This record gives sequence, C-alpha cells and structure tokens, in this order.
Amino acid sequence: MNTIKYLFSFCLAALLVFTCADDEKNVDFVNTATAPSGLDLQFDVTQDNTGLVTILPLAEGAVSFDIALGDDTPEPAQIDNGQSVSHTYAEGEYTVTATAYGVTGLSTTLTKPLVVSFQAPSNEQVTIENDATVSKQVNVTVTADYAITFDVYSGETGVTEPVSANIGETANIQYQEAGVYDITIEIKGAAIQTTIYIEEDFEVTAIEAPIASAPTPPSREPEDVISIFSAAYNDVPGTNYFPDWGQAGQGSSWAMFDLNGDEILQYVNLSYQGIALADGTTVDVSNMEFLHLDVWTTDAVTAIETSLINNDGGVVTEAPVTESLTAGEWTSIEIPISAYTDQGLTVSDIFQLKFVGTPWAAGTVFIDNIYFYRAPSNNSSPIVGTWRVAAEAGSLAVGPNQGSSEWWSIDDAGVSARACYFDDTYVFGADGSFSNVLGTETWLEGWQGVSDGCGAPIAPHDGSNPATYSYDEAAGTLTVSGLGAYIGLPKAHNGGEDGAPANNTITYLIDLVNSTTAIIDIEAGSGVWWRYKLVKDAPVASPLAGTWQVAAEAGSLAVGPNQGSSEWWSIDDAGVSARACYFDDTYVFGADGSFSNVLGTETWLEGWQGVSDGCGAPIAPHDGSNPATYSYDEAAGTLTVSGLGAYIGLPKAHNGGEDGAPANNTITYLIDLVNSTTAIIDIEAGSGVWWRYKLVKN
Repeated sequence: MNTIKYLFSFCLAALLVFTCADDEKNVDFVNTATAPSGLDLQFDVTQDNTGLVTILPLAEGAVSFDIALGDDTPEPAQIDNGQSVSHTYAEGEYTVTATAYGVTGLSTTLTKPLVVSFQAPSNEQVTIENDATVSKQVNVTVTADYAITFDVYSGETGVTEPVSANIGETANIQYQEAGVYDITIEIKGAAIQTTIYIEEDFEVTAIEAPIASAPTPPSREPEDVISIFSAAYNDVPGTNYFPDWGQAGQGSSWAMFDLNGDEILQYVNLSYQGIALADGTTVDVSNMEFLHLDVWTTDAVTAIETSLINNDGGVVTEAPVTESLTAGEWTSIEIPISAYTDQGLTVSDIFQLKFVGTPWAAGTVFIDNIYFYRAPSNNSSPIVGTWRVAAEAGSLAVGPNQGSSEWWSIDDAGVSARACYFDDTYVFGADGSFSNVLGTETWLEGWQGVSDGCGAPIAPHDGSNPATYSYDEAAGTLTVSGLGAYIGLPKAHNGGEDGAPANNTITYLIDLVNSTTAIIDIEAGSGVWWRYKLVKDAPVASPLAGTWQVAAEAGSLAVGPNQGSSEWWSIDDAGVSARACYFDDTYVFGADGSFSNVLGTETWLEGWQGVSDGCGAPIAPHDGSNPATYSYDEAAGTLTVSGLGAYIGLPKAHNGGEDGAPANNTITYLIDLVNSTTAIIDIEAGSGVWWRYKLVKN
C-alpha cells in the first residue's frame, strides 16, 4: 500500500513538472489543497441470510478509497471514487474503516460499526419529526437490534422510491405538499425477515414564515443612507407601512410580524402593497446609488416588483423593477437607482413605494431592511482597517467572569506554538464589509473534527463567505454577520462554543483602548467569558492607493497574441470618443486594501453580457455593487483583485478566458508602474490572448 501511495505522489510530481514545462499552467492547487471532507459510508445488505453487504463510501474531494472490512480480511479493498465494494460477512459485530484520498494524497479516515445478524430486527426505536428549518421536510431516525439499514416510504401520492439510511442515522424526506401521510419504514438486517413500522396520520408541516432574521445591514454614516424600514438605521419618521389602497379587495392584507423582538413587514397574499411617507414628506435619492431590501417568502411567490413613486410638484410618476425570489430563505435585493432613472423617472421627490407579487395575490412575503444607500463618503469609523490578536501572553483568555483568565490564558509557549493563529487577520472595510483572512493555515481544534494544531482552515470558518460588521460606539458592541464570520475564536458565540451562532451573527463587547488596541469580550454561553486583545496593523502606504482610470487616449486599450502587442485591435481616437462612458470609469484602491469599480450611471457594454455593444447601465455583477479587495506584489510585478464582479480594464478578461467569470472571483494582472501616476496593466485572458490597459492616476 505504501508503495502505491509513494508511486502516486511521484506521478503527481512528474505530472506537475511536465505540465509546468509545457505551458506554465497554474498549480497553486497543490499548495492549497485540503484533505477530502464529508466522508461517510452507506451500507446495503441482502435479506437472504448470506451476510452479503455492499459498502459505498462518499466524500467531497476524494479520488480513491481504502475500505478495511473489519473482519479477518488481511488487506483493505482499494476502490475509486463512485465505486462500491461487496463482502460476505459471518454473523457478528464489525468496525468498518474507510480512508479517503484526495488528488494530492491528503487523506481523511472514518470508522462505522456494522452488525450482521440473521435474526429479524427488533427493539426498534423510531423518531419522526418535521425539520425545524426546512419547509415540508421530515427527518426519520431509527435504531434497532440486528439492523443495518432502513427504508422510508413517504406515503405521498406518486412517490414509490424509498429514502434509505444506515441504522442510527437520519433519513431526510422532502415532501412536495404539506398534509397528513401514512409513513412506512422497513428496517433491514442480514436476515430474510425484515421489520415493518407504520406511522399513521403524520402531519407534514410547511414553514410559512422566516425563523431567522434577515442579514444585519453594515454600519453606514447617516449621510450615506436613507432608511425607510430598518432597525439598523434611523427611518424616515411618520412612514405608513400599511396604507389602504384597496388591496383588501384582492384578498390581500398586512401585519407587523414579530420574530423574537425583530419587527418585519408581513404582506399577506401580496397583490399590490404600498408604503407612504408622511403627508408632505419626500426624500431625494438622486445622490444614492442603490435601493436595498430583504425579502422572504414560501414557494408561492416567485418574484417581486418594486416601484419608486415620485411627486414633483403634483406630477406623480413611477417606475418598476422586478427581481426573482428564492423560496424559504432571505433574498437580499440590490437595485441600482439607475434602473429607475434609465426609465425616465425623476427620483428627487420620492414619496411612495409599491410592491407587486408574482403570481398575483398567491402568497405572503416578509420584507425587512428597506433603505437607499451609497458608497461611504468618508472613512470615519475607528474600526476600519486590519486587526489581529496580539501575539503576546495573555491576549487570549477564558474565565467565569468578564475579563477573567482563571481557567486558561495563552502563555509565551502557546503564542509560539500557535503562530499560524496569530497571523490571522480581521479586515473591517470602510463599506461595512468584514473578512477573516487566514492564509493557508490557522489553529484548529477538536470540535472541528480534527486534532488540535495548525492546519488548513475548515469551512465555513475559512473566510470564504461574504460578511458584514456594525459598530455601536454608544453601546460598546461590535457585531459580525455572515456564515462562518468570527473574531478571536470561531467556536465562541453568544449561545455557546460550537461555532454555530444564531442567524450567523455574533455580537461582541468592545473597548477601544486607543486607535490601535481593542479589548473584545464575549460570553459564550452562561458564565463562559472569552477575552481577546486585538491590535491594528499600521496601514502600509501603497503606490496604488487612490483613484485610477484607463487613459482617454488612442492605444490605451489593446489586444494581441503576445504581451504588449496590439496587432489584433487597439482603441483609436474615434473609439475613445464613442466610449466616453467607459473612459470615465474609475478603479479605487483604498489604503485599507479595499477595491471598488466606480462606473456611474453608464459604462461600455458588450454582446457577451446579453446586450448590444454600446453605453448602458452597468450589469451585475460587474457593476461595482459588491465588496472587493486588492493586493499588490511589487517584487512579482502583480496586482490581484478579489471580489464578485471586480475587475480592471475590461470585465470579461480574466486569467482563464473572456467570459467575465474568473475562478474564485479573483483576477491577477501583470503591472508595470511607469511612475507614480501611470501604470501598464497586462493580462493573458486565455492562451495567447493578451490585453493591455494604460492606467493613469487622478
């Protein structure tokens, strides 16, 4: 077995050598690859007293498996991903061990008990319950003596195939409709005889309302937001969220829904519904960039139309924008204000909003966080920047009271052993974005299913998901929201130490000692207080910090078969004039590492975006609406931008082609800083397709 694994590693190394020599393909995956995850074993046994068991291993990122059968078979079975192994067992109890191997040879191991008996299953214990978070899903768990697997027949009309699971595990049955059903469960071992359990008249329920709040909006300065309905900001006073516009005649109604103290607008059987500002009140949103709202619905409502209604001296005009909804979860909608103004709507005197459901009057929607906003106009928050836990004794501690360290405190040896942890950073953007930046290794603990020590970050606590933060100076709190987002330790949240905070949100107590030092406290369950000392990285002056744009001159935009060539095409004076909407686009590199595409109301669009070539409203995701970052490597001469839709020069061109969809939402450019105000950017957008942009700094 060792020979095979070493041979595999040698072949991989040889493959990389020849591949790199051939065409210099990127092989960074070798350094960033992780062991297979989600390893599981599925058993299937024949009911014929033979003891024949089929074992199917499953794992993400696996290419092969070793299956140690647990009896006197001397060697494990070696199979490829997607294959199974069948083996005949004598009656008895066994431990089956599976080892999954990834493409680089990294492995993950799992053991599972297996009981083979020719007696019929008995002493069955069956639990059937509606899932607490998934609508119309029923979870069935079965334990029994002498059993290996069980099949669940849902009882739903037209559904004949069972859902199977190993004994002691849970089968998830998704129903199409809520209602009352007879659920039949067949419990199987190696015996010819099986055991049947029937649950009569089980009521399958639908989740008709959200069970978690909408994502928390980021911190914004008052001048950067106009809030209609959101607990995160100050709403326009006197707003009527339930004006009677006759919608009751369509079977529609309304209410204020209370979710554990969080008030949410509830529009029942939505046909049309208005929001009206107080009499004589209007808001000017012409300086705002987006309208945001969060919408939750069941599968009945598939889209929502949102109209802005303007009253300019008694002349009332409106314009609609329709967005699709995802059933059973919050849909966060960002509508560019340009989507309204491009229809000819004036937005300087908005006095009403209107919502229309699709299909008409078919279902209920819940709406929260309705506000207009723009990119931050200043960088005043003291939190903005890059922070990390101080690499010193006492910076990480836990005890029974706030600030105490009597249970445990990091010492100098611990700081040294956890170097992979103390280089983790927490990046707070000026736009309210938050990121955990962990690099290739961080400190892992047993609750994550691994041994304590340095290792590759484990999802969702790996910084791969978007997140936001909000800082309440008066309350002394700092809140981070987003799947896997955390400060200090990923396990510690307001409800415990399992890494699974309610609503993917954690609120910390914060004491800003000074501009570069903060003390963070959190009670992770009753009487368990963690404390972290954070220090702020000094901003590194980057020669790129500032606002850049493609030079409005002939030759500033070109493409050819080699780096720097323009033989296929180059912009001329006429092109510069025709694309004025493009040459006023800017690329903003923040001193804090943030990056923004600022496109205004129009930019240059092309056919690959589903429109005719010409000026038009920016099209998501290449519209600058998503948070992004950049990194500049002066020694390597590279500039990397990361973030959904982030780009320099042309949105279509990335390291893998010209479709606007770069891997991992990341693009790396070659950069030559000619001087402090001029840069030449090159990118090979697929094999032998070289784009060049000349950028100038404002």
